Amino acid sequence: MKIKHLLFTVVALFIVNMAFAQSTPSSADDVLKEAFKEAKAQNKKVFIKFSASWCGWCHKMDDSMNDPELKALFDKSFVIKHLTVMESKGKENLENPGAMDLIKKYNSDGFGIPIWFIFDANGKLLVDSHLRPEGTSFETKGKNIIGCPASKEEVDSFVKSLKMTTKLTDAELAKIAARFRQNDPAYKTE
Repeated sequence: MKIKHLLFTVVALFIVNMAFAQSTPSSADDVLKEAFKEAKAQNKKVFIKFSASWCGWCHKMDDSMNDPELKALFDKSFVIKHLTVMESKGKENLENPGAMDLIKKYNSDGFGIPIWFIFDANGKLLVDSHLRPEGTSFETKGKNIIGCPASKEEVDSFVKSLKMTTKLTDAELAKIAARFRQNDPAYKTE
C-alpha cells in the first residue's frame, strides 16, 4: 500500500511539474508592473534584460552581473528582471508575450541580444543599451547596441549609464568595468 501511495505521489508531482514547465511565461507588461512596484518599495531603478536560452553573450552578461564581486553592487541599485525573446524554433513557448513589442516601442528592434533598459521606478526610460552619438535622444536609433559590454567602448558606455542611474562609487564602477572587460576575447590587461 505504501509503495502505491509513493508511486501515486511521484506521478502526481511529475504531472504538476510538466504542466508548470509548459505554462506561458508572464507577459512583459506583468513583469514590468511587478518590477516597478518592487523598485518603488525598495527605492531602486529597474534593469530589464532581454535574452534567449541560446544566446552566449546573454549568458556572459548574466555571469558578469552575478559574479560574487559584483552581484551586491547591482542588487543594491536595481530590481533586475529578464524577458525572453528571439528563442530558437521549438522554444518559442519560453518567450514572454509582449517582450518584442517592448523592444520595438523603445526603438531597439533590428539588433541582436542582449538588449537592456534602465527605468526609474515610475517607468520612465533612463538609459538603453544603444551606442549612439553624444547628445542624441532615445528616438535616434543607435549605430549598434552595447549588449553584453566587452570592448573598451562598450564597457565605458555601460559604466557611464550606471554612473547616471546609480549611486555606485568610482571604485565600485571600476570593479564592474574590470570584470566586464574580461568578456572581450581580445582583452589582455590594459
